[in-house]
Amino acid sequence: MPQLPDPGPPFRFSFEPYQYEFTQPLITAHGLWRVRAGILVCLEDAAGRQGWGEIAPVPWFGSETLEEARDFCRQLSPRLDQTTIWGIPASLPACQFGLESALTALHQPPQVPPLRYCGLLPTGVAALGVLPTLAYYSTLKWKIGVEPLAQELAVFARLIRVMAPGTQLRLDANGSLTRETARVWLQACQGQPVEFLEQPLQDFQTMQRLAEEFATPLALDESVASLGRLESCHRQGWRGVMVVKPAIIGSPRQLKRLCQTYRLDVVFSSVFETPVGRRAALALAGELGGGRAVGYGLDHWLNPGYHTEEG
Repeated sequence: MPQLPDPGPPFRFSFEPYQYEFTQPLITAHGLWRVRAGILVCLEDAAGRQGWGEIAPVPWFGSETLEEARDFCRQLSPRLDQTTIWGIPASLPACQFGLESALTALHQPPQVPPLRYCGLLPTGVAALGVLPTLAYYSTLKWKIGVEPLAQELAVFARLIRVMAPGTQLRLDANGSLTRETARVWLQACQGQPVEFLEQPLQDFQTMQRLAEEFATPLALDESVASLGRLESCHRQGWRGVMVVKPAIIGSPRQLKRLCQTYRLDVVFSSVFETPVGRRAALALAGELGGGRAVGYGLDHWLNPGYHTEEG
């Protein structure tokens, strides 16, 4: 077994739940999302230096629930060492990210390098009204599989016509399509400025076959929601794009190892974190990403601030 790092001196640990409402509900194939809730964690060393991290679960995407994360934080000692942080189980991936990020920030605050950003459009025809306000993004993302197929295809055709020249579109189905509707979408994408179709199906093997049949690239998202699943998909032969949500995939140390060992084609994507988690995730994206636009163009969805449960 690999030897764990020296536990070092203990840190003072504290945490604080938060929540905020989106400027408008986010509609996806997983349902309606109105409120973002999570936990800010802090580690403080003997010299008074602090490192902050964020636990931002998304249980319908495979992470622990917010209650599970709260229970975990409540049972932790107010004085933690590194061994405890490295030992957080894989069943608590958002907690792994939050505590490891806080430990990293304590030693070296995260630096966000210059990156290209992908802006998120609302679903359905509302995307057309918002499009002019997001003209500064060269990459846009639009969620599909939410409304009737014919209706979405009609909006897609209009989006393609009115997008600024040079703009690339990402289509994200959140696994909601069938093999037949996925083929319809891939045929519609042929010759269009579509960077990739993200997670059209839940079945991995069918997506592999579709990736070989069509020129439009496919990207995995839900299929690589954990570190174990990401490595499994690579071992099964996937060499296409993988959308990685660092805040819920698990340990940043292990994510670095996988990305560097396998030289994965990754797109880093947000789960609507606060600036604390965002900085940690974007620092990872700058280090591990391959130059694709990161999925953090979300300012138009977020209220200027958030509040803790204590007010």
